Amino acid sequence: MAAPMNETAMADIALFLKRMQWGLIALAAGWLVWLLAPILTPFVMAALLGWLGDPLVDRLQRAGRSRNVAVTLVFVAMTLLVVLALLLLVPVIEEQITTLIEALPHYRDWFVGTALPWLERRLGIQLTVWLDPNRIITLVREHWEQAGGVAATMLGYLSRSGFAVLAWVANIVLLPVLTFFLLRDWDVFVERAASLVPRKHIDTVSRLAQESSEVLGGFLRGQLLVMVILGIMYGLGLWLVGLDLGILIGIIAGLFTFVPYLGPTSGVVFGVIAALVQYGDWKHVVGVLAVFGIGQVIESYWLTPKLVGDRIGLHPVAVIFAVLAGGQLFGFLGMLLALPVAAIANVLLRYAHERYTHSKLYGGDRPEILLDPHASQGGIIVPDEHKGPDQA
Repeated sequence: MAAPMNETAMADIALFLKRMQWGLIALAAGWLVWLLAPILTPFVMAALLGWLGDPLVDRLQRAGRSRNVAVTLVFVAMTLLVVLALLLLVPVIEEQITTLIEALPHYRDWFVGTALPWLERRLGIQLTVWLDPNRIITLVREHWEQAGGVAATMLGYLSRSGFAVLAWVANIVLLPVLTFFLLRDWDVFVERAASLVPRKHIDTVSRLAQESSEVLGGFLRGQLLVMVILGIMYGLGLWLVGLDLGILIGIIAGLFTFVPYLGPTSGVVFGVIAALVQYGDWKHVVGVLAVFGIGQVIESYWLTPKLVGDRIGLHPVAVIFAVLAGGQLFGFLGMLLALPVAAIANVLLRYAHERYTHSKLYGGDRPEILLDPHASQGGIIVPDEHKGPDQA
């Protein structure tokens, strides 16, 4: 008995060391991604674009076109779509930002003359005193050394931000080049990755990869359409209400729809403030609430079920946590990777749950106890292990 027990113990130790090895590899990969996050961003964005465009390229190939021709057509279509969106949006956003800058004094006066006194009456706290310019100057003089340290820090950040701007410009120039080559060679990369998978696991890995791709691809394509449609709806609705900044607020609310509940919440807050500053009455506030209320009804009962459905299988709280956690750990790159990683993790968890429910740990080794449906008092039948399947 000692020898089998020793062999079992050694097998358990070997399995533990193997799992620890994979854990260390995962930690090292995460640390490397954290270090290379600034330069990995265009590669990740290009990979996402290439992955989203590959099904259309495959469809064109099945229609009889060569891979290069199909890739060129899809790449040109994607480029024209982006250029058209920029040509339509940039002048509108520029005009809206100009309007916002011109309206900032009105927002300041409303905040100091209306919002703060209302809050003071409701909360019983003197807030206006802390915003008095003379008090602010006095506080700066009393804490000049700390203020100088903050100023030096800000100057250092501004000097570094110049290099950050250059890096962003380089990433923007690099993005279409990377997208084209990844789109052209996507199937080659997939085949090479598949060739590295151990043959005894290839079926399982292929199934999980296919399921992850379908889940995430359906979600991203559908969510992008929902964002665009809601942004247009909110912008036009607020413009019809009469808000000068309605289009800008609608675009922001549409973009924030990517994070559940953040889009409509931010749109309502900004819209209500803009309505109060511009008009100062409740009629336009009701108009803003009506725009977002109608938009939420359309999104909940038509857009999301039709275009997105439950393809990612994640609770909204999990989506919010994934996006915030990715941004906190890896910055903008982490926000890009948050949903893909969350979708893949969700597929793996479903697979692990499936394996668990079919395991001996869950079901046990002995036959299950069955209730006899023919017994008058709900009697119990325990199948005899020595009987055949037809006799039991």
